[in-house]
Amino acid sequence: MTNTTAFDWRSFLLKWSGEWADHLPDGETPGEDDEAARHARWLGFPPASEERIAAMEERLGRRMPPSYREFLQVTDGWRHAGGFVWLLAGTEDAHWHDNASELADTFEEYLEEDAGPEERREADIWRRGLQLDVESDAIYVLMDPEDVDEDGEWAVYTWASWRAAPPDRYANFLAFMRDMHREFHSLRAHRGDGEPVFVNDTTRELDAQMEEARLEALGGRWERALKALDEAKEYGRPRAAGLGDQIRRLLGETHMVYFDGLVTDPRYTREMLPPLVAEHAAHSYRHDSTLRFHLRGADEDLVSLAHATLERMRGGTYRYTAAGPFGEAVERARELARWGDTDGAWRTLIDALPRWEPLGPDHLAPLGWVADPLLGPLLTPERGRELLATPRGGQPGEGPRPTAGLDPGDLAWLAEPDPGNNRTSYRFVLVEGVEPEELPGRLGAGDGDGPVLNQPMTLWEARRRSLERQREFSSYDDRALMAAGRAGSGWSFAFDGDPAPFAPRRFVSPAAAASAGTRAVVVWSGLRAGHREPFFHMSVARDGAEQYSFTWMDGEVRPSGEIPRALDPSRFFGDLEDGVGTERSLLEAVAREFGVCLPRHAIVRGRLHTFTTRSWTRPPRDGETYGVIRVGWGDALLADGERTGRDEPERTEDR
Repeated sequence: MTNTTAFDWRSFLLKWSGEWADHLPDGETPGEDDEAARHARWLGFPPASEERIAAMEERLGRRMPPSYREFLQVTDGWRHAGGFVWLLAGTEDAHWHDNASELADTFEEYLEEDAGPEERREADIWRRGLQLDVESDAIYVLMDPEDVDEDGEWAVYTWASWRAAPPDRYANFLAFMRDMHREFHSLRAHRGDGEPVFVNDTTRELDAQMEEARLEALGGRWERALKALDEAKEYGRPRAAGLGDQIRRLLGETHMVYFDGLVTDPRYTREMLPPLVAEHAAHSYRHDSTLRFHLRGADEDLVSLAHATLERMRGGTYRYTAAGPFGEAVERARELARWGDTDGAWRTLIDALPRWEPLGPDHLAPLGWVADPLLGPLLTPERGRELLATPRGGQPGEGPRPTAGLDPGDLAWLAEPDPGNNRTSYRFVLVEGVEPEELPGRLGAGDGDGPVLNQPMTLWEARRRSLERQREFSSYDDRALMAAGRAGSGWSFAFDGDPAPFAPRRFVSPAAAASAGTRAVVVWSGLRAGHREPFFHMSVARDGAEQYSFTWMDGEVRPSGEIPRALDPSRFFGDLEDGVGTERSLLEAVAREFGVCLPRHAIVRGRLHTFTTRSWTRPPRDGETYGVIRVGWGDALLADGERTGRDEPERTEDR
């Protein structure tokens, strides 16, 4: 319920009038009425008597809503309601709109057949609304006698064609007038250079409120701070948008977040430019002309820096750095994140946050890290709230309860439905006692200069880049593109979330090759080639030789070697109706037997090093045929280098 009856209209309108009179735009010659209002310091008119209000209500056939009635008792109309309504109606000029603008027909024309009550109300308002605008910049102000709350207040709607937006709705006339006061302030605050500074009691109160909000934010009380900053932003106070955007960005909000007024300040550029550029890179599709628009007020040096940063982000080479103890924690966190320990990386950052120091008084939290390809994926809305609730920058306060980790610390999550419904198969290799950097040497294809790890990237990015470089596709060759990282204490992993179909006759487990001088485990689960039937394979090797394995396929288990009881397939494949339950039980058993886990968040959402393995299938035997497609572009096709002038694939079939 909105209480409008106790509002002091006279004080509010007197303050507004004085602020307007003291800051008329330079270079404009006020008309006679405006000049009189400036001298009187009053934008209103004499109050309407009860008799005039009653006569108005009789003429219109309706009793006026409370807040508009109380307004009329103070002034019978109003000049300059915001920036675009020059005269607002009193008792004489308020009238039913009755579709005089013919906008009801326009809005009804675009209504869908299944349009809801809200959309139909927007169309019908032009027939039933009470028009309050008398003189305006093509903007309509209507009160709706059928949109009434429990206090008898009518909603107010405004609309202008040049705004290219649906009508704005206000709960009542008081809410509309308060917003027009904010609009007046915002327009005055954003006047051009050389204009007198817009200062009055309202701006001084808001600026003091912003300073208190800044300290509240650094002390971890971000919700109160954001509310105060958003109010100051509505009044157009400088810095308010830039301060509030820092909080919004850490909450995961990116739309219309530009760190206005701060990103172009040299003190803060290195923290606020990267997240702005990263958002542009994610949605620009290489149309970079809008980047300058989001850097309003930037000089050429800053624009050049923005484009250089953009290229580093597109190339995956941007790296966030910070000073002091927090900067040291950033380096440790990046090292953890690059091998999949995103929970450990987050805790490293958040534990060091109390020792973080701002770059200047308007810097509320570290921001550049959200654009770092390794650190950015750590952010979730819950973690953003944890960061914002942590006292920092020398401010006292009680820290928040730590957010729960994102990784379950097991393998069973692989049996759960994929959030994007994309994972139908997976395979991974676990190697004990080796670092992830060593995996390409044990599993890699060894093309070019030797087996190496690619720069960290998402699995989707890695697949796309791999396909861009690949020129030969074989129906026999199954070289996997795998992400590498740590699989718990003492183990490393290589993971493929989109493997080729399982071909049992040609499959060669890479466990033996990976296990030289140690142990290796291979798991592959998914669908068979040419079938929709599930399968599950596991093989374990030590010192270069396979110890045991089993493959469940076609409803049968095919074992080999001496399988430990904890992994005995007969314990798991009794209830073949529950495929997901069986898969989960097997994965849980593998995790317990070897003390391993796979980092879900890093694999699904993060960026990891990748490499290409040797083929998981054996070479063809005599008499076995297979297909090879070699793709070349332009002059790359012909062995002698002669240009073909067109793109042309080459298909061969070998024996």
